[in-house]
Amino acid sequence: MKKGLALIAAGSMAAVATPAFAQDSDFSGPWVAGIAGYDINKAGSTQDDDFNVDRDESVEGLTYGGAIGYDMDFGNFVLGAEAELTDSTADSDYDNDFETFGLGRVDAGRDIYVGARAGFKLAPQTMLYTKAGYTNARFNYVGTDGDTDYRTHLDADGFRLGAGVEQKFGSNAFGRLEYRYSNYSKGELDFEAENIPDSDRFDLDTDRHQIVAAVGWRF
Repeated sequence: MKKGLALIAAGSMAAVATPAFAQDSDFSGPWVAGIAGYDINKAGSTQDDDFNVDRDESVEGLTYGGAIGYDMDFGNFVLGAEAELTDSTADSDYDNDFETFGLGRVDAGRDIYVGARAGFKLAPQTMLYTKAGYTNARFNYVGTDGDTDYRTHLDADGFRLGAGVEQKFGSNAFGRLEYRYSNYSKGELDFEAENIPDSDRFDLDTDRHQIVAAVGWRF
């Protein structure tokens, strides 16, 4: 009798523990996250000035914002889609020396990203993942003809590639550490002055490197 009661108790504990373990190791469902990290924007390979080593061809700062997404857990593999909106403090001091990092004298602004990611579970609560998608970044440009300052927005289109690790903390909370590389190859100027139409799209070559951390909640 005692042995039978012990078996029943053990079975009941296993039945309770198994769903809890499965839930803690499940990466599926919608999620939201806050993001912050290091942001560097610099000239791409076709714009890099290798002859003037004193020319500042990069702007650096803090990127911050938020992301939403949805993941599907297939056991050891996870597939998902995500969207992100961030801003940046990366800027260059304006003066009459038009140093460049491929775009001219600019400050980095908002960045919109949409893409997909694929992950592999290293452990029940740890996932290594890669990502790829489309990014549209805004850069704020200030120029002068000696008498008048001209302010424009440059909207740049490109792609993003990245990789990172995600760690679950219990059933819902998670943290991430991620590196991503973006390249912008097309742009157009959006003038602030009235009655000046946007420019035609043109070629450019600007690289963006970011190392970010994120904390989030999966529903």
